[in-house]
Parts: sequence; C-alpha cells; structure tokens
Amino acid sequence: MNLSQLDIAIILAFFALSIIIGLLTAKRAGRGFNEYFLSGRNMPWWLLGISMVATTFSADTPNLVTNIVRQHGVSGNWIWWAFLLTGMLTVFVYAKLWRRSGIKTDLEFYELRYGGKGAAFLRGFRAMYLGILFNILILASVLLAGIKISGTMLGMGAQETVIIVSVITLIYTVLGGLRSVILTDLFQFAIAMVGSIWAAIYLVNLPEVGGLAQLLSHAEVQEKMHLLPQPGAADAWMALFIIPLAVQWWAVWYPGAEPGGGGYIAQRMLSAKNESHSVGATLLFNIAHYGLRPWPWILIALASIVVFPDLSSLQEAFPHVDESVAQDDMAYPAMLTFLPAGLLGLVLASLIAALMSTLSTHLNWGASYAVNDFYRRFIRPNASQRELVAAGRIFTVFIMLVAAFMALQLETALQVFQIILMIGAGTGLIFILRWFWWRINAASEISAMIVSFVAAVLVNVILPEQSEFFAGIPDHFRILIVVAITTPAWILITYLFPAEKDEVLVDFIRKIRPHLWGFSAVLKRNQLHSSDLPTSNFSKELTAMFAGVFIVYAALFGTGLIIYGQWGQALVAALIFVSGLAVLWKVRRSVF
Repeated sequence: MNLSQLDIAIILAFFALSIIIGLLTAKRAGRGFNEYFLSGRNMPWWLLGISMVATTFSADTPNLVTNIVRQHGVSGNWIWWAFLLTGMLTVFVYAKLWRRSGIKTDLEFYELRYGGKGAAFLRGFRAMYLGILFNILILASVLLAGIKISGTMLGMGAQETVIIVSVITLIYTVLGGLRSVILTDLFQFAIAMVGSIWAAIYLVNLPEVGGLAQLLSHAEVQEKMHLLPQPGAADAWMALFIIPLAVQWWAVWYPGAEPGGGGYIAQRMLSAKNESHSVGATLLFNIAHYGLRPWPWILIALASIVVFPDLSSLQEAFPHVDESVAQDDMAYPAMLTFLPAGLLGLVLASLIAALMSTLSTHLNWGASYAVNDFYRRFIRPNASQRELVAAGRIFTVFIMLVAAFMALQLETALQVFQIILMIGAGTGLIFILRWFWWRINAASEISAMIVSFVAAVLVNVILPEQSEFFAGIPDHFRILIVVAITTPAWILITYLFPAEKDEVLVDFIRKIRPHLWGFSAVLKRNQLHSSDLPTSNFSKELTAMFAGVFIVYAALFGTGLIIYGQWGQALVAALIFVSGLAVLWKVRRSVF
C-alpha cells in the first residue's frame, strides 16, 4: 500500500512531537530517581488516568479483540471484561493505600510488609522476573502487533518495523523518563481514540459491508453479536463468562489488572499528588478502559467477518504475509487498508501512538524495578541520583533490544494473553489479602510464585505431550487446574511457616492504616487499639466498588445496545447507569 504525502506528513508530525516532548523533559528527568520514574510525585488524577488507559490502548489490543470476536463472538470479550471487578476493587480499596505507602515501586512493598531474607529475595527476584523477563514477553507481543500492522498496511518487513518503532520510542523514553511518557500518552490517546472511532464509521459504511443496518443483519455477523453466550452453549458460558467472573478476576494476576493493583498501575498511583488523585486516576482508567474504547474495535471486527470471512481469504488478500502471521488477529489491520488518504495517515498514527505508549510505559516501569529493587537494593545501595538515572536508561535500552528479538518469535497476541494468564493463575488472591491478613508471610508469596509457574508448565507443556487427555483440555479448564493447585498450596505454606515478626506488622499497620479486621491478633498482642489507628469505611468502599462496576458495565452494554438498535434494553442500561452514579455520589466523601 502506498501512502499519500498527507498520510506521511501526519505520521512524521506525530513522530516529531513525541521526540520533542522527550527533549523538553530530559533535563528535569535527569535530576534523580523520583523525577525519572515517578514524575516528582505531583501528577494530577486526569493526566495519570489517561496515561493508564493509553498504556492499555496498545496496538495489539484491537488485534486481540478482533481475534476474540471472530473466534468467539462479542461475548468472548468477557475473558477481559471480567477484570473490571478487580479494577474497581483497586480504585476504592487499594489506590489510597498504595499512595499512602510512600514507596518508589510496588516491589518495595515486600520489605514494608515482610521482613528478613524472604522479603529481600521476593523483591530482588521479582524485579528481574517481572521487570525484565515477564516484561519482555509483554513488549514482544506489542511489537508483534506493530509487525502485523506494518506488514499488512505498508508491506514492511518485521525487522524494519521493529527497528523504526524501537528507536523512536527509546529516544523520548530514555531522555524524559515517566514525565515524558505521561505527557506523550496524553496526545497519543487522543489520536488513538479519534482514529479508531473515525475508522469504525468509515469501514462499517464500505460498499462491501453496506452500512450498519446491513452489517447487523448479516447471518454470520448475527451469530457473533451476542453480549452474553447463547443459552445452550454450556462450554462458552463456562469459558467466556462463568470462569472469568467467578474465578479469573480474583485468582489471576495480569499486567494492568493485578488484584489489589501493581505494576505500571501502581507506578501511576505512586506518582499522584495525593491519595484522592490516586483514587481518581484509577477510576478514570477503569471507566475509559472498559466503558469507552471497545466498540469501535468490535464494529471493525464484525465488519471484517463480512470482508474476510475466513483465514484463507485473509491469506489470499495478503500473499506477501507469512501464513503463521496471517491469523484472525490480522483482520483488524487488514480492514484498515480500505481507508482513504488522510484518514489512513491518522489511523496509522493512532496505531503507532497506541503501540508506542504501551512500549514506553513498560520500558520505564521495567527499568524502575531493575534500578530500585535490584541495582540499588543489592548492588549499589549508595548510588547517586544521577547514577540511578543513568542505570535506568541503560536498563531501558537493554529491555527494548531483547523484546525486539523476542517479537520475531511470536505468532498471535491471544497466544501471549493465554500464556500470561496461565503463569499468573492462583496468585491473585494473595495480592488481595496480604494488605489485611496478618498471617500471610513471605513464604506464602514465594510458594505461590513457584507453584503457579510449575503448575502452568506441567498443565500446558509436559502433560499435554504425554497424554491425549490433557492435550484435549481447553485453556479455561487449564486455568482452573492451575488455580486449584496454587491456591491451596500457598495457603498451606502460610500456616506451615511462621508469620512475620510483630514489629514488622505493627510498622506496616501504623504506616498504611489498612482495615484492621485481619490484624486483630496483632493488635491484641501489642496492646494496640483500633480507635488509635483510623481507617476508611470498608462497607462504603465495597458499595462504591459495585456501584462503579454497574456504571461501567451499563455504559459498555448500553452503548452496544444502542448500536444494535435495541432501545428498550438500552433504556434499562441507562437506568442502571444513573442508579450507579447516584449510589457513588452518596458515598463519595467516604471513598475519595
């Protein structure tokens, strides 16, 4: 596909603005760790919230959603819509606790909550495991989306794509740190939203599609439109709805949807001006992530079913793309090849923006782990602030280089999504309870981490190779198996190993002021009174959580019902939305 001069000008202007932001923030970012990795802890809620949602608005996300819709229908998205529950739990219960902690990374939490060598091991190991190895896998999946987009729309090779995107992202991320990332996210998100909405409107009205009414009346599309699995589809109900809502949201660790918060979400919360801004930022993120963005992608995915009904039609249309790459997730960039000049440049810029915003966040976040929780903690505890910034820049480049190589080895975004879900299965509950239950110790987390990984490898690699029975087990049941192995294992270890020392727990209670119902034994042993340790109102926080869930789901499905022309059900969704807002308004003083 040949780009017009207008398309090229739009893309080059986007690249130039990204680099300029990096140059303008470079001097301030070089002052020290807090500036480079936490933006000086003075970011407002709206800027942080947009940055969070821009990060999850990755170039691979539309591909993932398209893959899900083409294979499982719209209802297949419950596999990630269910994470709204843990998102709202983070908003109203954990966001203020993270900001109150005053730590620099969420891994530093380990030596705040636990003591001794176990806490130090957890902090150092997870810095390398999550910040480097796991992070590289995520970055590689994001780059894979860029490879598919450029290969489909521009005819570019994989290596050429990776080099261009990596170099430009590195320039502003290495120079400006988190402040550059957050400011760049602001305009990148705006471009991404405008581009995706405009593209959806144009593509639905292609002659091949025939407009919205004809699209929704297409026989194959109607089979994919349902917001819930069909009544008789027991397997679909179990895989796409019951397991995600009943188990996955609390039991599985996934970047951006960590139970109790963590990763780059925690990094943004720790960068907020205060606790209220931390809560506001995560609330805005969850509203935009689940309620605002999905429908343009879904509409394009449904339209792709008409234009490219199967993989053979995709492969026939793009013979220069390797068959291993031309999978269902490639249907999204394939549809974008129909866009006219000008709009094509804007949409390409929006996809590049989505790609680079995610890359830059993960690079800065991963480097913060490597510097704060490994390099400074174990190698150079007396390192100067400028040395820490220099180390952060070196780690950023290293992570990008390895991820670029890894991207050339993957095939689909859904493949990576399933791998990450499996590895994190069974660990989520411990991240929720460790703030409120004194009995959880460092051994609990170490065992959860080890058992989860071993169980995932056993269930997904070793046993399927040895047994046809295990080879035939669907992914959703494999997640349940890993959860069923991991959760009892870490609970057993929790009781077999001694709890943390009282002085560690008392310091944690005094600093964090968590809900005390799980620390009553500690309070009693140390003659502490709950009246001297004021905490927030847990019942109102849970009320706000469920109100937020109903608000966002009502917005998400209400929008879909309006698109489908089902006005009666859309009115019900609107009433639920307004009711949720009323409840949230009533408890606002207790939760913000």
